[in-house]
Amino acid sequence: MVKWIGFRMLRTAIAVWAIASVVFLLSRQDTARAEQLALPDATDLSGYAVGTPVARQAAREAVRQRLGLNLPLFYISRAAGKWYWNGLQNQYHHWLRRAVQGDFGQSFRTSQPVTEALLAALPYSLPLTGTALLLAAGAALAMGQRLAARPRWQQPVRTILAALQALPLFVVALILLLAFANPEMLAWFPAYGLTQSVDVELSVWSRTSTYLMHMALPVIALALTALPELALQLDAALTEELRTDYATTARAKGLAEGVVIRRHALRNALLPTLTQLAELLPALVGGAVVVEVVFALPGMGRLLTEAAAARDYPVLVGGVLLAGTARLLALLLADLLYFWADPRIRWPS
Repeated sequence: MVKWIGFRMLRTAIAVWAIASVVFLLSRQDTARAEQLALPDATDLSGYAVGTPVARQAAREAVRQRLGLNLPLFYISRAAGKWYWNGLQNQYHHWLRRAVQGDFGQSFRTSQPVTEALLAALPYSLPLTGTALLLAAGAALAMGQRLAARPRWQQPVRTILAALQALPLFVVALILLLAFANPEMLAWFPAYGLTQSVDVELSVWSRTSTYLMHMALPVIALALTALPELALQLDAALTEELRTDYATTARAKGLAEGVVIRRHALRNALLPTLTQLAELLPALVGGAVVVEVVFALPGMGRLLTEAAAARDYPVLVGGVLLAGTARLLALLLADLLYFWADPRIRWPS
């Protein structure tokens, strides 16, 4: 088992490295934007450089040297129809060496270290997506078992879930915002202002309660959009499992329907749901972009959206690397849960 887990972790690390490398190499095809963002003092409001041509060229060269753009892009390059070996003094090697140490460079826009920007956004995005995933999975598990035990409720609940699944995430978020954070309706939750509220000198309990109040509606919005797919799949799988011979035999032995579901049918029905959970994580990360914009949360989604709009490539590469790592680790976790859910599956030798 340890050897298999180590092999999967190695494959995961190689896949993440490949994804981040491709994004990095593609991002370095637009160096002019990096120079413009890194020269805020040398440009006017229209984006055109000011000063003498010599001063502009000197400032541009200084920026290129600071950002490492004066070096070749990769280990090999092609010029005048010939291939050249550039050695280790190239942009990719320097980036890879720093990335292994947890340094993803500096933002072109703010000159802030990318690692600091990502770590500042994680306290908002990680609880948001993690809590939404746990709530959706727990609600789907409870709902699936209830619907399987009470077939007469299946059709109306399935209709409601299908209608909820048809709603886009931004519509669900706006409905919650207008219904529960609106003085004209129910002003139970704040609509925005989390960063201002957290920065105020308050007690630990006050800061915690403020944080939870601001995060409640975003978490509910994400959980509601993830719930229908999980619940409908689990309900269908449980219904199918309860028609099998082993479920009929369990009933013939006098076991109640709830016991048959929990002890016999649930584990087999969970197998496709576990795969769905692994696929759901990147969807929640993508949904966090919408939710963080609607509720003005300074999380990963909003950070990457602003970086993409400004073509701030170091932040984008760091975000892609982090999201890719989470995605591949989720797939590894789903494989491990498969072995737990189905004892018939054996660990590879």
